[in-house]
Amino acid sequence: MTIRFPKKAILFLCISAVLLLSLVPPALAIGGGQGWITVRCNVDGASVQFDNQYEGTISGGQLTVPVYTSGTPYSTVTVQLTGYTTYTGPVTMPAEGATTDVYTTLNPIPTQPPVNYGSIYVDSTPGGAQIYFNGNYRGLSPLTISNVWPGSYTIEAEKDGYQPYSTTATVSGGIRSNVYCTLTRLDTTGALYVISDPTNANVYLDAVYKGITPVMLNNIASGTHILQIDHAGDYDWKSTVDIPAGGTKTVSATLNPLPSSGTGWIYASSSPGGATVMLDGSPAGQTPVSGSIKLNAVAVGNHAITLSLAGYQPYSQSVTVSPNTVSEVSAVLQSQAAPSGRGGLSISATPAGANVFLDNNFIGITPLTMNDIAAGSHLVTLRLDGYQEYSVTTAVNAGATSTVSAALAPVTPTPRPASLPVLLIIAGLVIAGIATVRRSR
Repeated sequence: MTIRFPKKAILFLCISAVLLLSLVPPALAIGGGQGWITVRCNVDGASVQFDNQYEGTISGGQLTVPVYTSGTPYSTVTVQLTGYTTYTGPVTMPAEGATTDVYTTLNPIPTQPPVNYGSIYVDSTPGGAQIYFNGNYRGLSPLTISNVWPGSYTIEAEKDGYQPYSTTATVSGGIRSNVYCTLTRLDTTGALYVISDPTNANVYLDAVYKGITPVMLNNIASGTHILQIDHAGDYDWKSTVDIPAGGTKTVSATLNPLPSSGTGWIYASSSPGGATVMLDGSPAGQTPVSGSIKLNAVAVGNHAITLSLAGYQPYSQSVTVSPNTVSEVSAVLQSQAAPSGRGGLSISATPAGANVFLDNNFIGITPLTMNDIAAGSHLVTLRLDGYQEYSVTTAVNAGATSTVSAALAPVTPTPRPASLPVLLIIAGLVIAGIATVRRSR
């Protein structure tokens, strides 16, 4: 017996079939499944395109895109962000239910680095004046004071026979400021001749070191000055002296010996002068441009002396002080410089076979040893499919080999999204069709 279906039932089934096919994704309609492509990038906010089709932006270092494994495969991935170089490379389609990883690195487009420091050029008329920078002696004019942070500073110029000169210099980053000091000659000057018993005593005029006795000091402004004389093992001698205009003042100082005690002295000097002196961690003064600073009444025993000056490496020395005895510290300060020379770098990973990038440049596969790397800090990045990217900053020292050893962590697969809603819709439409056929019979 032949079963005949009413025309209305046949029309309903055809419409239902068309609706079903429109709800089913193209990949499922041809029997395909779904996989995922995870794009990993070192810069968040970068946009991702597959074959010039926008897919999303990087967040948290990655973007996972679902793809149909039986559809038209993608061939290229492009990752880009303003201010960075664009990455374009091949992409491998995943198997059904699997995830493939694409590792990309965006490098900043180089820009002119900011200039932080400025400098001050100081000259004077006449030349050869003593120049002080914020109260610290820096040398004789003309001179250039380098590595000065932007701001305002006091510049002073002094020269025997001339009035002191003071001004304010403003420094901007990357710019040299020029300061010209025009010194005014004093109306009258005189001379001072200093002798002492015992000889070889240190002479200070108005707290400025002038030499050791016997000494002749010329071109001193006429008038009253403070003269101080000190010698290890003797009491300091201090007095005011009047310098006659056009004449010479002679001073003869007799120093009295100190009684034996449990203290001594430390004479500290530096080249260049102007270094800050620390005694056992406490400030003790500043070295003069020539001669030494005298540290009085230093307890007998061992002491730590540290000298520091901007632009130079700190100098430290242990000093033993004996009763009524002078101990000397003479420091030659070394200029600070950037790391120089070349060293090595040994890189390993577990598991082995990871791609190695040094400062974002590919250099090989682990295990790897490089023996000609510039000394300094470098960024090491390891990448291996199926594992999380590993990055670390390491120091390379001249003449030595640094080691980087990494245990790579596996990537956790992204769970496959369920397709239950589509199946429920299909099942509902089939049941409705069968019910309609039965009512038509």
